[in-house]
Amino acid sequence: MIISNLKPHLFQHLLTIYPKEEIESFYKLLLNHFNLTQVDVALNTRIEFNNLQLDFIKVAIAKLKQEVPIQYILGETEFYRLRYYVDENVLIPRPETEELVDWVISDYKNNTKKLSILDIGTGSGCIAISLKKNIPNAQVFAIDISEKALEIAKKNADLNSVSINFIQSDILTATDLIENFDIIVSNPPYVRLLEKELMKPNVLNNEPSIALFVDDDNPLIFYHKISELAQKYLKNEGALYFEINQKFGVETVELLKNHHFKNIELRKDFYEVNRMIKGIK
Repeated sequence: MIISNLKPHLFQHLLTIYPKEEIESFYKLLLNHFNLTQVDVALNTRIEFNNLQLDFIKVAIAKLKQEVPIQYILGETEFYRLRYYVDENVLIPRPETEELVDWVISDYKNNTKKLSILDIGTGSGCIAISLKKNIPNAQVFAIDISEKALEIAKKNADLNSVSINFIQSDILTATDLIENFDIIVSNPPYVRLLEKELMKPNVLNNEPSIALFVDDDNPLIFYHKISELAQKYLKNEGALYFEINQKFGVETVELLKNHHFKNIELRKDFYEVNRMIKGIK
């Protein structure tokens, strides 16, 4: 197959399953995976894929037909301008989470003192690694319950040449933290089980449920626990940042108030829904 045939080939096999815009994104990601750009296609339409590349394209199309996320097929994704390995043991980092990271970085990028940061529920490590990369004088710790997720996170820290202190722990049963922190940030599980029917099959059938779902009758369980620990282990004037379920913005503000946080700020994401919150100890 020559390179100019790749896009029509994808459309031929996937148009009954995916919208055109999504197939276009698959095309760009596959080109990038082969270290090619659309400029390469325009300049030389006769570039031929080798047998290994053709085999990969065939497998990719078969998995896309099964609605496996393209990031898992490629084994990688991009987050906050950095590259990350991903597989079915970690959530695929979302653009909304980039906004949370950007908020923290904007608040502290000009800080001259050595900061201590804790990321709770690190998954692929994208929050912790992005913060360390952009606030290099910080000492960053990251917690996750999953040993397999931490293996991926450690691989990503090496890939992006940063040093992170990784800890395996179930935050819901934790009674203490390793030290006091200037910043605690978390994107914990927040999707209620009743919201499953609203989710796309590629997410529901592939991404780790332990990192997504909470019981319907206690949807803020992680926020309560983390806020409780943060009151004990944040330094004075330390900041707590959360990504949240858009349906619980008001409730999460009240939760932080009840845990005696001040200067509470609720922010919307680029979809104009409540998505992140910050409180000061």
